[in-house]
Amino acid sequence: MTTAYTFVPSPNHVYPDHPERPARLDILQPRLKDYNAELLDVKSASRDEISLVHHPKLVATVEKICREEAPGIIDYAPTYITSTSFEDALRAAGGVITCTRAVINGDAKNAFAIVRPPGHHAEPDRAMGFCIFNNIAIGARVALQEGLERVMVIDYDAHHGNGTQAAFLNDERVGFLSAHQWGIYPGTGWLEDAPHAKGRIVNVPLPAYAGDKVYEQVADRIFKPFVESFKPQMIFISAGFDAHWNDPITTLGLSTNGYFMLAQKVVALADEYCDGKIVFVLEGGYDPLNVANGAGTVFDALRRHGLSHEARDPNPHKEPDCESRIEEIRQWSG
Repeated sequence: MTTAYTFVPSPNHVYPDHPERPARLDILQPRLKDYNAELLDVKSASRDEISLVHHPKLVATVEKICREEAPGIIDYAPTYITSTSFEDALRAAGGVITCTRAVINGDAKNAFAIVRPPGHHAEPDRAMGFCIFNNIAIGARVALQEGLERVMVIDYDAHHGNGTQAAFLNDERVGFLSAHQWGIYPGTGWLEDAPHAKGRIVNVPLPAYAGDKVYEQVADRIFKPFVESFKPQMIFISAGFDAHWNDPITTLGLSTNGYFMLAQKVVALADEYCDGKIVFVLEGGYDPLNVANGAGTVFDALRRHGLSHEARDPNPHKEPDCESRIEEIRQWSG
């Protein structure tokens, strides 16, 4: 079995001067041939598959406004739609479903869904935060529909995965962890967000400039025991490359080497607990070079390979001491 991927660039889902744009993938696209991974054909998600997470009324509303009111802004993030955005969002979700089924069926060892528009902010009843439908949540629900009993989503986009948390707030079959910058959009994701789901929903709010050293501690001391205790049969990763230190809209501190470390650690957890079943899903990241380098770390980790594109981009900022925060999270969620 090989590593597989889907590629859904949605070139017509674009809005003037918006950071979530097709050009995010311009540097990555020609590099994809370097990774010796299998490109899968994508079938768009059905309305029924979208409705595994989203209220059918939202699905109908998005379709209607894309047909009648595009282009336009639909929330304050700002989230935009164009005349093709509904079909683009169905195809993005389909890219994740395609990867999910390929891994579950044994057609691929593991997979990476490189899709846009992104998804992790989209809640069951609303599109928001540059996201229309919650691609990764839909993939996780499909995995459950295919017969798995427990799955997990780990989100290391710079922003809290509020939509994924909302989708699984009361679903005991899904573990959710989000490591994100505290105090930025969408303003959610404090460690006490979901007190009724201690140990199943874990939030890791981090201060500005938290980087490779902090994230390594988070991976070892929070990710690992969480996976050990929940024992998922498949792991999904919301991979946002906006936690890189020079992303234009955030102020975290990961480098490309830090992203590689994270990808290696979650792949190792999937090997240990899930028979290797893991699907990465692209979320944010608004510098095209960071997206290309970050996506490369995913492919290299999935293929048990050294870094194909050495970035040499260490964080120039001093990292904060997060020992007390990490211990606080461990105590709350343990």
